[in-house]
Amino acid sequence: MKITNLGTKERASFYVATELYKQILHKKESKLGLATGGTMIEMYQALVTLLAKNQLDVSHVETFNLDEYIGLDAEHPASYHQYMNNILFNEYRGFDPQKCHLPNGVAENPECEAERYETLLDEKGPVDIQILGIGQNGHIGFNEPGTPFESVTHRVDLTESTIEANSRYFDDKTDVPKQAISMGLRSIMKAKRIILLAFGPHKKEAITQLAAGHITTDVPATILHLHPNVEVYVDDAAMPDIV
Repeated sequence: MKITNLGTKERASFYVATELYKQILHKKESKLGLATGGTMIEMYQALVTLLAKNQLDVSHVETFNLDEYIGLDAEHPASYHQYMNNILFNEYRGFDPQKCHLPNGVAENPECEAERYETLLDEKGPVDIQILGIGQNGHIGFNEPGTPFESVTHRVDLTESTIEANSRYFDDKTDVPKQAISMGLRSIMKAKRIILLAFGPHKKEAITQLAAGHITTDVPATILHLHPNVEVYVDDAAMPDIV
C-alpha cells in the first residue's frame, strides 16, 4: 500500500477522476464501486467535467454503491440514491439506471436485502475500481470498528461518531438514521483495485493508524493491507507525520 500526498483536495480529486475516466475509456463495460460523502464531491465534479468534454459513452458502465441508510427511500433528499443522482447520474446523462446499483433502504427485510445485494456483487463483479473514503474512527463503507474481516453486505448499527459526522446532511441530528445496509469488508476486498481518498486534519489520525500497518478490526480500514492493489491519496492536512 502506498500513501501519496497530492497536496490539495482539488488535485487529488482530479487525479482520481482521471483514473475513473481512463478505466471507462479503456473498458466500456467497466464495473465501478462508488462511495458518497463530502470527500467525494469534487472528485465526482471533475469526473463529470471529463466525461462531458470528451462525450464518453457510459451506457455500458455498471456501478455499485457501498451503502444506503435504512429507512430512507430513493427519493429522500438525504439518501445516497439522491446523492448519486444529484452529483453524477443526473449531471452526466448516459448512465443506464438499470446498471446503477444501491441497496434498498426501505426493503421490508434489511437482512434479505443485504443478501440480495451481496449476490448481485458476486454475479456482476468483480468491481474494477472501488472508491473509498475513511471515517474518523477508521471505518470504510459503514463497517464500524469491531466489524469482522469476513463480513459481507449486512445491516449495520451506526456509531455515535458516525451519526455525528453525518448529521450535517440532515436538518437535525435526531433525523440521522441509526442503521444502514453496507457492503462488508470481504465484499470490498473483492475489487480488483481500491482507491481511498482522505482530506483534512480530522482524517489525519485515521490515516496515521492505517499507515502504521497494524492490521486490526479496531481500525477496519487496516484490512486494506491484505489487498494487493490499494492506493491512498491525501492532502497536506491528512498526511501522517511518519509513513
